[in-house]
Amino acid sequence: MTRSLTPTDQSEPAVATDAQPGPPGPPTSRAPATGAWGGRLAELARGFGWAVLGTTAVVLLWQLAASRSTDVPAPLDGARTLIDLLSDPFYDNGPNDKGVGLHLGTSLQRVFTGFALAAVVGVLAGVLIGASRRAWLAFNPVIQVLRPVSPLAWFPIWLAVFKDASQASVFVIFITALWPTLINTAAGAAQIPQDHRNVARVFRFGRLAYMRHVLIPNALPSIITGLRLSMGIAWMVIVAVEMLSGNSGIGFFVWDSYNAGDLSSVVAAIVLIGLVGLILDAILVRLSRKVAIEEVQS
Repeated sequence: MTRSLTPTDQSEPAVATDAQPGPPGPPTSRAPATGAWGGRLAELARGFGWAVLGTTAVVLLWQLAASRSTDVPAPLDGARTLIDLLSDPFYDNGPNDKGVGLHLGTSLQRVFTGFALAAVVGVLAGVLIGASRRAWLAFNPVIQVLRPVSPLAWFPIWLAVFKDASQASVFVIFITALWPTLINTAAGAAQIPQDHRNVARVFRFGRLAYMRHVLIPNALPSIITGLRLSMGIAWMVIVAVEMLSGNSGIGFFVWDSYNAGDLSSVVAAIVLIGLVGLILDAILVRLSRKVAIEEVQS
């Protein structure tokens, strides 16, 4: 009696293996990672190239202006003076003869003090104004009137109050750096999504819980933006204020160099002021990106 073969009988014998069924594992090749790094390097190279091109264009225009006027220092003169200033930036030969590093340190101290005061007052007042419609209606007209006032107009007022030019400079920084932080904080606090407010009502959040879990997290990106604007304004204002206020700071250094007819030192100081401002802004930009990432992850 013959026996018919079934499909099972026709199959090949199974080979013993330790492999378990499942999706294939990730490829072992590192080509994608290498490609990502190559793309980043290419992007950095392009950015660097455009930066060099822009800087070269500005230097050429500067050289053209210097060639047409004997009063304007050439780029090479400014570079030599900058190197000379940075060779010994912290010397101190008396009140009227200090290194540029000491002047920068004095200016940064004033800026950070005024900026810190503006940050504290601006965030607290901005949260209050943004969270309360009545507070917004009461204080918004006052803010809009005081905000456009020139920083130099505030200096005589603070000088009459404190009788000290250094303290007056700090409070000029405070009053001018206050508005961007306050306005941006108020705007961020006023634009909380309605869904978040409804959740807070459902869970019966108290005022502190509402501020901690709803108000501050939603307003934080706007707060960081306001702080960044305030820092930029503070660093610009300090130069103008120190030209009026007295005998120290990078603004005083610029004005003193101009009075001495040393325009090369003025140009070198302008470059230093710009570089310090760039560093301060980069720090706040990095902080703002970190806040934005954490907001997405939460």
